[in-house]
This record gives sequence, structure tokens and C-alpha cells, in this order.
Amino acid sequence: MSAPEAAVMAIEEARVAAPNPIDETLTSRFACRAFCDAPVARQTIEEILRVARYAPSGANIQPWHVYVLTGEIKRSVSAALLEAHETARDDHVSEYKYYASDLPDRYLRRRQEFGRLFYGSLGIHQADAEGRSRQTAKNYSFFGAPVGLIVTIDRRLEVGSWLDLGMFVQNVMLAAAGRGLQSCPQETFAKYHRILRPLLSIPAEQMVVCGISVGKARVQSQDRLMPRADIDEFATFLGFED
Repeated sequence: MSAPEAAVMAIEEARVAAPNPIDETLTSRFACRAFCDAPVARQTIEEILRVARYAPSGANIQPWHVYVLTGEIKRSVSAALLEAHETARDDHVSEYKYYASDLPDRYLRRRQEFGRLFYGSLGIHQADAEGRSRQTAKNYSFFGAPVGLIVTIDRRLEVGSWLDLGMFVQNVMLAAAGRGLQSCPQETFAKYHRILRPLLSIPAEQMVVCGISVGKARVQSQDRLMPRADIDEFATFLGFED
């Protein structure tokens, strides 16, 4: 190896070894389910959304809308959803299907592992339906977060725009993490779209996709509970030289 080649390799190795703030933000973000009540200023949320809007979208359609809730309106929404969850949960269903009816084995195993790890970490037995329901109910108070977002998409759009929306939601969570906040994406809000629609004046053409809780976590960092598949399980490399 020539001296110039060795120098280039040393620079590359140093670059790879150096802490990358984007990588740190990505890997330190977690789905927070326990927030403290420290307020988050409107300006901070505006900054987060102003950054998140740079998510890519096909033909620059930007297929997202966000309802930002705090204070009394958030409490009213939480109260209505908690009542529905307690008294009429079987009467409500999302307008879209999140999981396939027949999950292939690989994904079914991961979903079952999630249930074991998540509820096990809370001391809730898999067969404890009431305990699981009580934990689900915490979603509707935004896990104690001071700010809740309800995210919608125009129902007239196609599946490609849902891909764009997912990138926007990720941007929101990463922009929050970059400001010392944590978040939790919550599909379960979609189930109660009939309650949310009049409370938030959501027009008929908008479909409720999810909620996002945003705030200061009670614990700023935590061990990652959910394992991630290694890259050899999901990546195929072609054309690279050894």
C-alpha cells in the first residue's frame, strides 16, 4: 500500500470511528412511555415541524397535516378517548389496516417477541387482558407528555404518499430528539377517529393516521428493550469488491 493510500485509509478509519451526532440521535431515540410534565413551548414545536417538513415526498406533494394539542384541548381529547376505551372500545376501528391478517413467520415471531418483552418489562402477564388494557389506556393521556400531535393524511392519496408521511413522522421524532425531547408514535389514536374528528374539526377528506406524544422523558436514556435485526437479515449487497 502506498503512502497516499495509507493516508486516505487512516482518514477514513478516523472518520468512521469518530462519534457522529446524527447516528447518536438515531440510536438514542426511543419510544417514550413516561414523560414528565415540564412544558414544551409552542416555539419549540414550531421549530421541530419547520425542520420535519423537509422530509422527501414524491413530486413535493407533502401529504401531511398535524394537529398540535396542549392544555385544555389535550385534556378534553384525552378524557373523551379514555371514556371510549373504557366503555365502548369494540365500537371503534381504524380506517386503515396496520397489520396483515396473516403475518409471515419472521414478522409474527418479532411481534410475539415484542409482546413478551414489552409487557414482561411492565410485569404484565401475556394473558392479563385487563392489565394490557390499562397499559393501552395510557396512550390516550399521551403518556403524560405536555404536547400531543394528531397526524392525518388526505384519504384521496395513494400508498406512495403514506411512505412520504412515514418519513415526515420520523423527521418529527428526530428533530424532537435533537432538542433534548423524546417522543412516542401511537397508531392507536387512529382507532378513535370518529371522536377526534369533531373535537379537532378534522375535515372529512383527512384520515387520522397516528398520534405522537412529545415532551421531556422522565428518564433521559434507557437500555434498548427491543432488539434489532442485524443487517445480514435485511440487506443484500451486490457489486461490492472485498
